[in-house]
Amino acid sequence: MTRGRLRVLLGAAPGVGKTYAMLEAGRDLRADGRDVVVAVVETHGRAATAALVEGLEVVPRARVEHRGVALTELDLAAVLARRPEVALVDEYAHTNAPGSRHDKRWQDVAELLDAGIDVLTTVNIQHIASLNDVVRTITGVPQRETVPDAVLRSADQIELVDLAPQSLRDRLAEGNVYPAERVDAALSNYFRLGNLTALRELALLWLADEVDSALRSYRAEHAIEAPWEARERVVVALTGGPEGETLLRRGARIAARSAGGELLAVHVSAQTGLRDTDPGALAAQTALAEQLGGTYHQVVGEDVPTALVEFARGQDATQLVIGLSRRGWLKAALTGPGIGATVIRHAGPIDVHIVNHAAAAGGRLPLPRVSGALTVRRRLLGFALCVVLGPLLTWWLVAARTPDSLASDVLAYQLLVVVIALVGGLWPALLTALLSGLTLNYLFVAPTHTVTVSEPVHALALALYVVNGALVAAVVDLAARRTRAAHRARAESELLATVAGGVLRGQDTLGALIERAREAFGLAGVRLRSGDEVLAESGTVRPGSPHVPVDEQTVLDLDRGARQPRDAGPDATRVPEVDGADNRLLGVVVAQVAAALDHQRLSRTADAIGPLRETDQVRSALLSAVSHDLRRPLTAATTAVGSLRSRDVDLSPADRDELLATADESLATLTGLVTDLLDVSRLQAGVLGVSVRPTDVDEVILPALDELGAGPDEVRLELDPALPPVQADPALLRRVIVNVLANALHASPPGVPVRVRTSAFADRVEVRVVDHGPGVPADRLADLFVPFQRLGDTDNATGLGLGLALSRGFAEGMGGTLGPEDTPGGGLTMVIALRQAGAAPGPRESAE
Repeated sequence: MTRGRLRVLLGAAPGVGKTYAMLEAGRDLRADGRDVVVAVVETHGRAATAALVEGLEVVPRARVEHRGVALTELDLAAVLARRPEVALVDEYAHTNAPGSRHDKRWQDVAELLDAGIDVLTTVNIQHIASLNDVVRTITGVPQRETVPDAVLRSADQIELVDLAPQSLRDRLAEGNVYPAERVDAALSNYFRLGNLTALRELALLWLADEVDSALRSYRAEHAIEAPWEARERVVVALTGGPEGETLLRRGARIAARSAGGELLAVHVSAQTGLRDTDPGALAAQTALAEQLGGTYHQVVGEDVPTALVEFARGQDATQLVIGLSRRGWLKAALTGPGIGATVIRHAGPIDVHIVNHAAAAGGRLPLPRVSGALTVRRRLLGFALCVVLGPLLTWWLVAARTPDSLASDVLAYQLLVVVIALVGGLWPALLTALLSGLTLNYLFVAPTHTVTVSEPVHALALALYVVNGALVAAVVDLAARRTRAAHRARAESELLATVAGGVLRGQDTLGALIERAREAFGLAGVRLRSGDEVLAESGTVRPGSPHVPVDEQTVLDLDRGARQPRDAGPDATRVPEVDGADNRLLGVVVAQVAAALDHQRLSRTADAIGPLRETDQVRSALLSAVSHDLRRPLTAATTAVGSLRSRDVDLSPADRDELLATADESLATLTGLVTDLLDVSRLQAGVLGVSVRPTDVDEVILPALDELGAGPDEVRLELDPALPPVQADPALLRRVIVNVLANALHASPPGVPVRVRTSAFADRVEVRVVDHGPGVPADRLADLFVPFQRLGDTDNATGLGLGLALSRGFAEGMGGTLGPEDTPGGGLTMVIALRQAGAAPGPRESAE
């Protein structure tokens, strides 16, 4: 039986039109003569979607009882019995009700495919297993229904149903996605413009990766090794040398010449991980590759050219950028063709660019290192064993000598050379091999007691004996060198990892850097000082210790302990006695220390300037307010009281009552204005008293309505009965709701009530105050929360424009937020978001 074909319609978010597209495709298939049934479809109450179902055969759903609740699911047995050519199955990642044939709907689909039925299905990007955590980070909403990537990638056809984020928000606002009561919460939470943009990009990237995988699979199935240049992929080979930056920039320019070009930087490390690279330079080049829009990769391979070409082929690279060899002409002549020539020979259809750079062939052939990698103590021990064990072994062999023991004598001396090589390395082993060779010639090879050799073959044997000893010693020395290199590479990696991420870790950055540097360089003490002020210190630093400049004011004092400093004054700038590798790492530490100092200085400057700027703004606004807004109620109150006290005017009781009312209203306005001014001053000074505790939102909203005197015809409440308590100060929260609701009542047209709605989302609780007034232009939204700003006309009862500014300050003081949104259909929605009682504080709250 031929397996059915699976066609998946992929969307970035609910509402993009996947189900609609699936039904349209089903109707087209039926028009072409195919036998199509609707196995399961979720219209979510959308009339346009439900209209497309009409005229298509629908397989009735199966009813499943779960805990007394009747649920409907895909009736797999009925669809299999019907055996259509094509089945339309909505929501591929759906979890079936307990008691169903399969746990997941994608498992139902797999059985339909095994039965030879073609399936057309839908899925959103948030339901793909590998992207689940990413989507949760973007939206804050966990998705429990997922489909494995391997199952989805096995589909015969995957199509993206795309819709621009703003168009999707418009559809949502028009009520074409969710019912009207869910629109506001959806727009302000999951369907934020940033969320939708990120989800759309995620869907496009995942689908692009799927296209690449399908292309690679097709080429593999058809044994096509040559890359298909669907787009430029430029691979840049990094060695960790100084030429890396030049190569990366050249590769980026090549990739930028074509639309959709990709830049991939790769470093090939040996299987032992001991390639001679500069970790600091490689880390900087990795960062540069990411800045240029590329990606960094590291592969392991002993044969660098082969590993490089294999990586390029595996990535379908069209261009390969390598640097001109840094070897001099003498080394090239001695070691043969280099990596570049080998890469060109094996690259095949991949274009290879060999880029010249400042370090190309710039150095002479370095002299080989003659110093061993072992410690001085071990080398001295090797010489001591040579002096002691050599004579003892000779005495024993002479005592046990027989005419046929020459072979065993040679092997005994060979064993001595191996033992001393293992202990002392190259030079003690060479000395032992030379002395034991002379001893063998003098005491055991005829003619004895002379250094002459009568048989040429004996001379060859002695030479081979010395060579064998030297080779064994060289292997031991190489192993020791690699062991030391491995230890050093690990230490360097740990130091660089600590240093690279240290600047952004808070106030202890300098202390951590200093402590880590002292441990890494084996110093007795490290001190960071600016003049006579010690900024950070680890260990003990003696006066006169060498120091390294960090910037114009700051230096690092480095004390090696037992080693006495050179004769110089304490203010002399001297570089500590470290080798080349240590100097390189020391430079990285110094650079990061300087960056940390700059970060601290900028933070202190910003902290000092911020309050001054805000204070100045408040002072200017206060002066403006006092000179203008306070004058009106003060003048009205003064005039009313003056008229009441005047004996020249005969006032009727009605006039007297009106003047008293005017004075009372004006004085009450003055009291409110002064209270608001004091509150704003406390907010700006950071001394607002907040007493946060678990608070029931409903118990705050109702008193706020009583304070405003708002009745049911003016305010409609839509409160969630299961709303959890919030972390808030009840008095401040009441003032926030009163201010926001007063503005909404003022803006709402007559006869149109203001809606107050509560809802819970993730670990937040939202209070939404919705009006259908004229709204606020997008370019004026930011002015809503600026002190002493008012929108529209003013009267004697109008305040200083502090209500929303104070409300936002109160909300933030309680760990919440206050923000505006457009009301669907016109108007303004103010959203008060507070943390649920018992929820962990956010990063900002933790910092505060």
